[in-house]
Amino acid sequence: MSSFCYRDGTLCAESVPLTRIAEEIGTPCYVYSHSALIEAYADYARAFGDLRPLLCYACKANSNLAILNLFARLGSGFDIVSGGELARVLAAGGAPGTVVFSGVGKSEAEMRIALAHSILCFNVESASELERLNWVAGDMKRVAPVSFRVNPDVDAGSHPYISTGLKENKFGVPHGDALVLYRRAGQLANVRIVGIDCHIGSQITELSPYVGALDRILDLVTQLEAENIELEHIDLGGGLGIRYRDETPLALSDYAHAIRDRLVGRRERLILEPGRSLVGNGGLLLTRVEYLKHGEAKHFAVVDSAMNDLMRPTLYDAYHAVLPVTEHSEAPRVLYDVVGPVCESGDFLARDRELAVAEGDLLAIMSAGAYGMSMSSNYNTRPRAAEVMIDGATWRLIRTRESIAELFSREQLPP
Repeated sequence: MSSFCYRDGTLCAESVPLTRIAEEIGTPCYVYSHSALIEAYADYARAFGDLRPLLCYACKANSNLAILNLFARLGSGFDIVSGGELARVLAAGGAPGTVVFSGVGKSEAEMRIALAHSILCFNVESASELERLNWVAGDMKRVAPVSFRVNPDVDAGSHPYISTGLKENKFGVPHGDALVLYRRAGQLANVRIVGIDCHIGSQITELSPYVGALDRILDLVTQLEAENIELEHIDLGGGLGIRYRDETPLALSDYAHAIRDRLVGRRERLILEPGRSLVGNGGLLLTRVEYLKHGEAKHFAVVDSAMNDLMRPTLYDAYHAVLPVTEHSEAPRVLYDVVGPVCESGDFLARDRELAVAEGDLLAIMSAGAYGMSMSSNYNTRPRAAEVMIDGATWRLIRTRESIAELFSREQLPP
């Protein structure tokens, strides 16, 4: 049974009517399904079976402490891209020895805190980063475990803002430069080569980009072996797409089968960095219609959430399904743009949706578990939304709604 479905005409999260959440917590509010998150994680275990990859959840998708804690208890590692995300993982009970640190701009301070906590690996993304990391580790009398994030120049076929594996992207080291960098790493006293990493993008729904990238990475691994550079792990990143509208996501079984065929007989441990595919369809944004505004060219459903709450439609022109929480048989069906109160023409959550709604009705913006709350902001001095976790017939608040006073509490008036 779906984690979000209608019961007696009301949309529910597991067994809890969303009307109840709105009454007790208010809107806007992010709502997550505990069972959906667990099931998404279990899908990976079933698909990969005896390969037993280390899943390093990509924290940037949704970094709420309760969600990080849930994955930590399931045995997940973590993919981080900032010192702040490392602090969140530690606060949530994650094991630092399962953390891989990605990102093109790691600061000295971030390197120091990660070294102090003995993380699993730094995914190095430039020659300069390698040299800085070696110096910092030496200054701390430590040895930094490293892999190189290799850019295989493979087109993931996704939105250009979330495609990361082409040679014109800022991420990783060029495939042609990788061997030289591994040789250099082997000469440095304060780094230890432990792996190789690749991440080609996000919301990928085809198998061929992954196969092409893996084949290029394995060619490089063979060259490294010829030079007696042995690796402990091969990290294939994340990026598996989910269904927002009419996409056909790549079956995990097909993905696992293709990887297994290419890794058979290899001793290196497999690491994967799923994010969206674990949390995307496990959450929704609950919002209320403030006004219905009718014009000659357009009709607008003005809601109390906005681009500051869910940036994806504005940033990527992304599609999110919009469902009425309570089904109305008497209201006329009208083609609406679902928009927020932010003072921007780009402030929309959905365009051209046929809805039967009235002012005061609740709407659910679906598939909002990934890159929703984690990308939210306080633009227009708007407090960020509350977050709720549903578990069967019970629910709990996992993030309180911000107050307006909190938004300027750190600012100072002149004397």
